[in-house]
Amino acid sequence: MFYVCPRVADLQGIYDSLTKLVPEVKIALAHGGMNPDALTQTMEAFENHGFDVLVATNIVESGLDIPNANTLIVHRSDLFGLSQLYQLRGRVGRSKVRGYAYFTFTADKILTDNALKRLEVIQSLEGLGGGFSLASRDMDIRGMGNLVGEEQSGHIKDVGVSLYHHMLEEALLTHQGKGSAQKTEPSWVPQIHVPLDVFIPERYISDLNLRLSFYRRLSDIGTKIDAEDLKAEMIDRFGHLPPEVLNLFKIVHLKNLCKILHLEKIEVGPKGILVTFYKNECPYFERLFSWINTHGGTLRVRPDNKMVIMKAWKTTLDQVDGLIHLFRNLRDCLV
Repeated sequence: MFYVCPRVADLQGIYDSLTKLVPEVKIALAHGGMNPDALTQTMEAFENHGFDVLVATNIVESGLDIPNANTLIVHRSDLFGLSQLYQLRGRVGRSKVRGYAYFTFTADKILTDNALKRLEVIQSLEGLGGGFSLASRDMDIRGMGNLVGEEQSGHIKDVGVSLYHHMLEEALLTHQGKGSAQKTEPSWVPQIHVPLDVFIPERYISDLNLRLSFYRRLSDIGTKIDAEDLKAEMIDRFGHLPPEVLNLFKIVHLKNLCKILHLEKIEVGPKGILVTFYKNECPYFERLFSWINTHGGTLRVRPDNKMVIMKAWKTTLDQVDGLIHLFRNLRDCLV
């Protein structure tokens, strides 16, 4: 059997505890910090029945095919990602003998919402097509990420499926020699880092393909009328909008304002908000300073051309609503 720990520092304690608990069992340690030759010898001995239990880190999560290993225990499984848990589970049950996987967590520790969701998902995945289902559920929990940039984390609000489709289509046309020299859409999307739940819950729209279609339609919203029409359709089909979806509409609206105002990144913190201009350039600096002077010292521009907003909003949602109000006001001043 495998006994997998998330941290190397935990291995020796687990090894000592198991040795006292079941002294008749042969136990070995394996982790990436070991000498490569010693690690290879340990793994070969385990495969050849030299040991009964391999206490290891997640180095065993992929590439191992040991048919006689039929039991897996994961220590502190709440510290692993969903894909890691799925890979680890795949290390057992690789022969005609039934496999068993146990995902444990500390009894007196309160799990985070995401950790609980990961464990619920891994428990529900069975049969063929599990990999695709896992990927889609992981996307619901963590967000879609930055599909076309250097960053590999984030939410669908940061990138948007529509931009990905647009750039993919543009790349295909260029490859075929049909690319247009004139682009109709900007090749950048504002990044809005806000600690809010911003997604379409599975409990609201259970069908994955339908959820993805609404994500795309949300990212294509261009006007307030478009947003209201889409809200009305979702309410008519699925019922009242949950808070996560209402947040998503707000973020999409904020993203569109950022495009108009040439803003590349919004970072919300507990003491203020940092605004970065696209390419660190503001095409309307004179009017910006005139607008800032009307806000009683709560706004300023730093020497690095980033704008700081220092307003005492009570909650993150208040910050988002306040930003929308501010940026609408700035947009109207520039017209």
